[in-house]
Amino acid sequence: MTAKTIAVVAMGDMGHAVARVLKEHGHEVITCLAERSDTSRRMAERAGARDVKDLVTLVTEADVFLSILPPVAALDLAQDAAVAMKSVGTALTYVDCNAVSPETVREIAGVIDDAGAPFIDAGIVGNAPGKATPRFYVSGPDTAAMENLDGCGFLVKFCGNAPGEASAVKMCYAALTKGTFTLHTALLMAAKSLGVYETVLEELQYSQCSTLSKMENSVPFIPADAGRWIGEMEEIATTFREAGVTRGFHDGAASVLRVLAKTSFADETRETTDHTRTLDAALTEYVKHLAAGQTDRGDG
Repeated sequence: MTAKTIAVVAMGDMGHAVARVLKEHGHEVITCLAERSDTSRRMAERAGARDVKDLVTLVTEADVFLSILPPVAALDLAQDAAVAMKSVGTALTYVDCNAVSPETVREIAGVIDDAGAPFIDAGIVGNAPGKATPRFYVSGPDTAAMENLDGCGFLVKFCGNAPGEASAVKMCYAALTKGTFTLHTALLMAAKSLGVYETVLEELQYSQCSTLSKMENSVPFIPADAGRWIGEMEEIATTFREAGVTRGFHDGAASVLRVLAKTSFADETRETTDHTRTLDAALTEYVKHLAAGQTDRGDG
């Protein structure tokens, strides 16, 4: 395997972990921390990623660009990278690894194509490297740049010749995982609000013991991710609409996450989350914000 210079933006939980394993497998990893948070700077240092001054430098030095950031920022980053590539006449391989709909990723592909650069659609399934071995599903007319990274702390799986197919895999998978987390949260908030919480828990303990265990292990800790998962649920809703399936489930999931994003726990990160928090303590806080969360969506 020939060592490459790989740009990774941004240095979040997934991005910095991917950067770290690429570095461990002999690749040079660069990023741009201009206007990024102190947390991103610490994560970049932990990953061994070299900071460059701007996107122009980034696209000039890199062979491959991995975009790994909240879905709401995916198109903006692609547009900025395209401007930078055009300004220096370079054409590195741009890989969108974000939780976006096929519709959104095709728009991003068009932006990168207009800059004259190769594009790969990638959908990440699984936890960050170090916690697990994630799978990068990839699609596009030429996915070799990503397939050459297979085994560098993650698996790369080809799934189609067109941008949008990899993102569709990601959307359908996250519709189950994060959609289930939010459904669990919604029904427990309803039970708490209606005054039947303890009775519902007693029944779940009796007839749905494994599901209750999953609730206890996930529901109290969602606020740390709620803000960025809102956009992901909206992208899933768009994906379902494109497929002719109701978007209502995941619009509802986004609404639940908006409530959690208003709680006192929302300022936590995955590193600072209080993992001793109980299900009851979490739900007690969540229901305080139900009315505000529904009003913000325009729900009656």
